[in-house]
Amino acid sequence: MKSPILNQINTVFVHVSNLKESVRWYSELLGQPYDLEMVQDPVYNMAINHFTGLTLDAGPEGVKKESAHNHPLFNFHTDNIEEAYSYVEQLKYEIVSEITRFHDFSFFVIQDPDGNRVMICTG
Repeated sequence: MKSPILNQINTVFVHVSNLKESVRWYSELLGQPYDLEMVQDPVYNMAINHFTGLTLDAGPEGVKKESAHNHPLFNFHTDNIEEAYSYVEQLKYEIVSEITRFHDFSFFVIQDPDGNRVMICTG
C-alpha cells in the first residue's frame, strides 16, 4: 500500500517558554542575524538550510510548556567538532556532555534555556 505520508521531516518544533530569548539563543548558535523587535508570539521560524525547518513555539499566551528531555531531540551538523565546541564555550552555553568520538562520527550535547537538549555532531 502506498502511504500518503511522505518519507521526509518538514519541521522540528522546539517548545520554549521565552520566545525572544530562544530566538536569540538559537540565532547566535547558528550565526544568524536576528531582530528581536520582529519576533512575535507564539512561534518563530528559524531560517534553516535544506528541507527540514525549525520552529520555536512558545504556545498560547499564559500556558507554560514543560518540554525538557534528557536526550537530544535533533542535531545540528558541524564539519569541525573542536571548533564547534569552542564556539559554544565562547557563547557560554550550557554543555551537557563532552565530545564523544567514534571512528567516523563525533558529537557533544548542549542545552537551551528551557532545558531542550541539542546534539552537535559530525558524520
